[in-house]
Amino acid sequence: MKKVRIGGGAGFSGDRISPAVELVESGDIDYIVFECLAERTIMLAQQRKRLDPSKGYDPLFERRMRAILESCAKKNIKIITNMGAANPRAAGNLVVRLMQEMGIGDLTTAVVSGDDILDEVKRGQLQLHDLDLNPQEIEEHVVSANIYLGSAPILEALRQGADVVITGRVADPSLFVAPLLYEFGWANDDWNRVGRAVMLGHLMECGCQISGGYYADPGYKDVEDLVRLGYPILEVHEDERAYITKVPGSGGEVSVGTCKEQLLYEVRDPSRLITPDAVSDLTDVRFEQSAPNRVQVFGGSGRLQPDKLRVLLCVQEGYIGEGEISYGGPGAYERAQLAASCVREWLESECVELSELRVDLIGVNHLYQSASLQLQSPPPEVRLRVSGRAGTRRHAESVGEEVESLFLNGPAGGGGARKSVREVTPMYTAFIDRGAVQTKIELLTPN
Repeated sequence: MKKVRIGGGAGFSGDRISPAVELVESGDIDYIVFECLAERTIMLAQQRKRLDPSKGYDPLFERRMRAILESCAKKNIKIITNMGAANPRAAGNLVVRLMQEMGIGDLTTAVVSGDDILDEVKRGQLQLHDLDLNPQEIEEHVVSANIYLGSAPILEALRQGADVVITGRVADPSLFVAPLLYEFGWANDDWNRVGRAVMLGHLMECGCQISGGYYADPGYKDVEDLVRLGYPILEVHEDERAYITKVPGSGGEVSVGTCKEQLLYEVRDPSRLITPDAVSDLTDVRFEQSAPNRVQVFGGSGRLQPDKLRVLLCVQEGYIGEGEISYGGPGAYERAQLAASCVREWLESECVELSELRVDLIGVNHLYQSASLQLQSPPPEVRLRVSGRAGTRRHAESVGEEVESLFLNGPAGGGGARKSVREVTPMYTAFIDRGAVQTKIELLTPN
């Protein structure tokens, strides 16, 4: 009976690379999926593309491809990834160059585009629903606008013979839905099967979160050999039996506990996990430990896909300036408090316009502010952080500059100062009619 094994090679942009290599070398997999695109990372990718039109793909894309491309070619492992981010075409060109460099001449790379609608949105050419922004704000301040595509263009790319599929913004589970539909010939309107595939993709989309990463909690949920954490493998059989496992001998844990936590991760309503492919119902999903580090997945169903697709827009709304400095030894806490009061008064005297100002004593009240526990004894060290939100970069820069001036103008013993400024780019959600979405698949091969 046919079965398909899909490795989860990454769960976010900064994920480790060596466990993905282990998947390729020792995982006996048919596909490897790199899910590296979060809501914030697409905006960062757009910023990189604005600075250099040849960039805009994932910063670790080339390193990941260099690490696994040759082995994938030898083992006939297909690669699916959203690491194209804001520039899938450039990522595709890079893969072709790497293939030429490695002497790989028989693989086809597919580039999926159509998710990036920034230009059309700015020109007012598309109708967006439920967007809480006026047209002027869109025209002047939107820095990215991306549709959450589904599995359809990836499925079509596989049907056209693609060995490597590179996308931009695609719903995370869809990266796993496409190969399941392709390998088993399931119809994309067989809603129960598609909904179950979405559920399985959701289990895999965060990579090693289901194999012990982000799960370990010493003394409560001990995970063996976390330092050698193995990345997960989804195994699906033609009769729809499904299992989550990992490379034998690797560290980490695949258990009922890890699967339950990932099932509910970022899910508001388990009866309605809405994706472009289907609305998945997770309420009857259950897990059974069939062997060490091997869990069978039961249940899951689906309903008709939504008639509108989600659009994520990032908008430039000012800047945050930040400065940090450390104090250590006797009186560190009191000196940090004095330093903070100096910075507050300096900013006010210089007429720095800030809509918000925040002062943190890291290790004392940074996470919980007024809800933090009262000090039982003086801390041996304190790191002061001052951050402020401003409408202009110049006013934001003043925050870090005043913190830096504490070196000579503030209390004794300050050191390790740093300063930075970053854009404030909140995210807004809108929706677009499914029929208005135009996707494109381009096949690239080494010359």
